[in-house]
Amino acid sequence: MSSETVATFFSVVLLASLVAVAVAVLRPDSRSALASSALPFAAAIAIGATAGSLYFSEVADFVPCELCWFQRIAMYPMALILSIAAVRKDRAIFVYALPLAVAGLAISIYHIQLQAFPDQGSFCAFDNPCTAKWVEGLGWMTIPQMAGASFALIVALATIDLLSTRRESP
Repeated sequence: MSSETVATFFSVVLLASLVAVAVAVLRPDSRSALASSALPFAAAIAIGATAGSLYFSEVADFVPCELCWFQRIAMYPMALILSIAAVRKDRAIFVYALPLAVAGLAISIYHIQLQAFPDQGSFCAFDNPCTAKWVEGLGWMTIPQMAGASFALIVALATIDLLSTRRESP
């Protein structure tokens, strides 16, 4: 399987997930259903993002840049802790996952704008620049954009769950 095919697959899944979450947020009758499934959904997103990044580095042999490593530092622990919390049905994990997801999203946004405006200086290595676009799923979605979408989804799900939990508690 080619790296472009894998990138396209992850791009389609992420875009469908973004649309599904947006629709659920906009429809008041769907919010409680989304809140109740937020934890396993967030765990699946973190596992998928982790699997995708490992595929690109270990199978496709793309060398992660420095910003990719920082995004991995934020994502990989979430794959583990959100999965454990989903099995245990421990929704309190979102208090810990949310700061990781926000930090990862901020790094992704910086990385995306570096790729959009590659002439600016950055701290990334000359032989492995952060501006490199290894793949473009659907003809436009880069690896940092996939990571950013994953972080944004986890931030949205954590926020929805935390607001829902807050409303439920007396």
